[in-house]
Amino acid sequence: MTIKKKKSRASGATRGPAKGLAAERLRARLDPARLAWKDSTALPEKSAYHRFQPRALQALETALAVSGNEFNVFLAGDANLGRTYFVRRFLEPAAAKAPAPPDWVYLHNFDDPDKPRAVPLSAGEGRRFRAALKKAVEDVKAGVSARFDQEGFHHQQESLHKSFNRRRESLFTSMEKAARERGFQLDFDESGAITLAPLENGKAMDEENFSRLGTGEKRRLKRKGDDLLTEISVFMRRITQSEQQLREKELDLQKAAAREVVQEHLAWVREAFGRDDPLKSYLDELEEDMVDHVEQFTAPAAQSSGSGRDGQGEHPSAPEDHGRYDANCFVDNSGLEGAPVIVESHPTPFNLLGAIEREAELGAFYTDYTLIKAGSLHKANGGFLILNIEDLLSHPNSWEGLLRALRLGALRIEDPVDPDQVRSKTIEPQPIPVNLRIVLIGTDETYEALLLGDDRFRKYFKLKAHLQATARRTMPNIRNFLTVVGRMALESGLLPFDRQALALLVDHASRLAEDRTRLSLAFPLLREPMAEASALAQKARKRLVDRDLLSQAIERGEYRANLYEDEFLADYDREVIKVATRGEAVGKANGLSVTMFGDYEFGLPHQISCNVGVGRTGILDLEREAQLGGPIHTKGMMIIKSYLVGHFAQDKPIVLSGSLCFEQSYAGIEGDSASGAELAALLSALAGAPIDLSWAFTGAVSQSGAVMAVGGVNRKIEGFFQVCNRRGLTGRQGVILPRDNMDNLMLKDEVVRAVDQGEFFIHPVATIEEAMQLLTGLPAGKRRRNGVFPTGTLYHLVDRRLAELARLAEKWEKR
Repeated sequence: MTIKKKKSRASGATRGPAKGLAAERLRARLDPARLAWKDSTALPEKSAYHRFQPRALQALETALAVSGNEFNVFLAGDANLGRTYFVRRFLEPAAAKAPAPPDWVYLHNFDDPDKPRAVPLSAGEGRRFRAALKKAVEDVKAGVSARFDQEGFHHQQESLHKSFNRRRESLFTSMEKAARERGFQLDFDESGAITLAPLENGKAMDEENFSRLGTGEKRRLKRKGDDLLTEISVFMRRITQSEQQLREKELDLQKAAAREVVQEHLAWVREAFGRDDPLKSYLDELEEDMVDHVEQFTAPAAQSSGSGRDGQGEHPSAPEDHGRYDANCFVDNSGLEGAPVIVESHPTPFNLLGAIEREAELGAFYTDYTLIKAGSLHKANGGFLILNIEDLLSHPNSWEGLLRALRLGALRIEDPVDPDQVRSKTIEPQPIPVNLRIVLIGTDETYEALLLGDDRFRKYFKLKAHLQATARRTMPNIRNFLTVVGRMALESGLLPFDRQALALLVDHASRLAEDRTRLSLAFPLLREPMAEASALAQKARKRLVDRDLLSQAIERGEYRANLYEDEFLADYDREVIKVATRGEAVGKANGLSVTMFGDYEFGLPHQISCNVGVGRTGILDLEREAQLGGPIHTKGMMIIKSYLVGHFAQDKPIVLSGSLCFEQSYAGIEGDSASGAELAALLSALAGAPIDLSWAFTGAVSQSGAVMAVGGVNRKIEGFFQVCNRRGLTGRQGVILPRDNMDNLMLKDEVVRAVDQGEFFIHPVATIEEAMQLLTGLPAGKRRRNGVFPTGTLYHLVDRRLAELARLAEKWEKR
């Protein structure tokens, strides 16, 4: 009977709905009249986004001010904060004020062809130098051929040949005279071979007559001929020396003529580019090489058609090879007005660190300095390079190459070779000094992993630019926020947004932030409904995007993503998922959870039930026993047990058997936001006091009974509201939430209207005692000095039940 009386006191039939928060406390609304602009076209064109990120701004400014390779930047923030846009918008104005970095040109190294030399030139000069050098080489080739065809040059060559012929004829005459004096005739065949024939009666003896001679006479003539050949060989050596002297004099003549031509056509190149080293010394070496290889400019066209390169990556010294006179404009900054800002979206080793390419010819591969290709590091040298750390770490060789360049202070280009691969002959380009700032973009988790896992990261990325996700919702910040929105609409080619739509964007930013006092800075997420609203306006042939179109775009985006939510709600409608939204029950409470499918989050109610009885097993967490509860949820259960001990084990032990369970839960449960509802179900079961199931309760509970803030409170409230609304609002339903979550309320308009009309209630609480009074209609009660709770209070019933369970357990054990 007493139990029935207690139930009657706690009966929801005698309770009226508790007064909750007023509708205006459930979301922040910006009055469009407070905006000074009629539409987004009137907003200032200069974006104020950087004002929202003082920490990141300070880090980037420090990177610009401090010299050295160690003060590079890691920009840490969530993916939807427009990280790359933020960095580019900051760096591009600073880069525009900086001088353009030099061009870099790779040139042939005449001393060591395998080690091409790198030469810096003023921005834009690299392309001009390459064109000038190419024209000079072509002019030299034409000029040398023309000079060799001149009559004066031919007269000089003929003079040399006549002198040589006179000397040779004189030597031939001397040889013939010496032969006749010894009785021989000297003849030369077409190949230049010498023939000696004995003379008989002044005529050369033929083979027939020679064969008739006796053996002794033959031997005598043979010895005499050998002696003569020895004497004649002296003359032959003199003829050979004369031929060598002719070739040398002829080559000297060609070189002298070629030097005049080379100097003539290189003069303007020297004047334009060769005033200072290293180009001065290069042009000197170039001149000497052209003169030393003058024959390559007179080679037949058939010979010069070849590449002159072999398959081993070398230039042979063939006369027809002109390739070593090219200039590889490795880094061309002619199109820059200021320092470069490079965003490398695919940082493979080749794309980031550069490459030595190869070409195939006749089945073989060759390479030279003209096939050296620049990577993003080289193109950004003298400026800024922006990389996504996740992309970079997916290519370990790129990460290692980047750190190596920072450590050495130089950019080296090497062939990436697999350890098991046979290394082919290659070249070693001269390194280029490093002078750039690198900005890595990633998350806080990646930053922490690199900081702890790689000492080199800490050394070379000393500056952390931390992006904050939200900003305070003040009028100055709202104005700055709208300048960013206006700039974003302009850059995206969207239609202008009117004053009412701009106000809604501000409110939507607070909803994304889940805080009525803050604005979300996730501008890419804001751009999505803006783009769709602009498309809807164009379809409707409107010139402006109004509030209704923007609201429609937001709703359309949610509709496309809420399929699973709708299916769950249908199960609630059919009571496949059994959650009561009216009536009352002992040991049962409605808890709230959030579920994430992809990028869409929604809230759903869950029935939490509790059973207690005689025994010593304590309170079992069935989720943990089934290995569905996570560690934070388990901690919440331990806090509940600690709460019971602190409040009710002052004069007796807590002796009971019981269980807590999320009904119809088949997936993992994590978090402690349901610990308040779990404690409410437990206290209800112990007191025998029914809970009004018109309420849902979300909130974490501490050991002292304080109800603490939880996440996803808007989605949780809206989820319970949807279930109640689809079943029909009774005017008694509502949600109990932690008082600390009041600033997080940014509820949908339909929920706010229901609260305003008295059909739904939102009630904040600070303690579990406040929540239990709402749920059961009974005051919780405070322990008096005598250790007893007041009669008629919830805790008096709990305390009495726990004492009864302890006596029954002791009595049972004595049997």
